[in-house]
Formats: sequence, structure tokens, C-alpha cells
Amino acid sequence: MTSTAPVADARVLGLAHYAARGVLEHVLARHGLTFQQQVALRVAVTADAPQTPDQLVTQIGASLKAGPADVRTTLDELLAERLLVEDGAHLRATEAGRELFAAVGAATAPVTARVWGGIPAEDLAAAGRVLALVTERADAELARLTA
Repeated sequence: MTSTAPVADARVLGLAHYAARGVLEHVLARHGLTFQQQVALRVAVTADAPQTPDQLVTQIGASLKAGPADVRTTLDELLAERLLVEDGAHLRATEAGRELFAAVGAATAPVTARVWGGIPAEDLAAAGRVLALVTERADAELARLTA
């Protein structure tokens, strides 16, 4: 940790995002997954109920800020790898998909603990509030730009 903390801005946020994503992508590569595939698999695995392809496209697209065609390509990749399966009008994670999701979680847990460990709870709460506000505002700007 540096002795003089930088003021939070878009650059600092971006540097933190790409540092963390770089770590995650390194772990994902060992498991044969891309970042987009992991996000899509997480949505399918953690859903309360099986989702339709359109529901998954909407949720994943909102998370990744990706277009429907890109998300559908990612879903097709997961179907081809038998990590997702069609179940009537729905897509659901297979047992292999759930196991892979769990394996990735287990592999990232110690890294996550090292990265986030020791940060005071009040700092995490403040950062969470700021990041939620930045996300809300950026989503609103993106909606204006794409309307």
C-alpha cells in the first residue's frame, strides 16, 4: 500500500479493474475459460431458476456492456463445451459447468483473500458506495449515448 493514496478517478478505477481482471484471466486460462464465458457461467449457475436464452443475454449483456450477438456467441461456446444445456425453453448449467465454476472459485479464493485482506471494513464500505454511484452514473451515460 502506498503512503499517499491517490484520489479515486477513472484512471485509478481502471487500473484496479485491469489488475484484478488480469489475475482472474490468468486463473481462467488454466481452466480453459474466457472472462466472458466465466461471467455467463456465473449468471447461469447462480440463477434462482433456469433462464431463457433471452434472459441470460439481457443479464450478461448488462454486466459486460456487450451486445446480444457477442453474448449469444459466448452462450453457444458454453453449450458446445457442455457447460450449459438446453432444457426446453431454458438454458441451465450442467454438472460439469457447476463443477468448473466451483473449481474457478476455489482457485481464485486465496488470491482474493490476499488482495482484499486487511482492508478496513469502513474503507471497503466507502469504496463500495463510491463504486455503486459511479456505476449508476456511467450506466445512465451509456443509456443516453446508445438511445
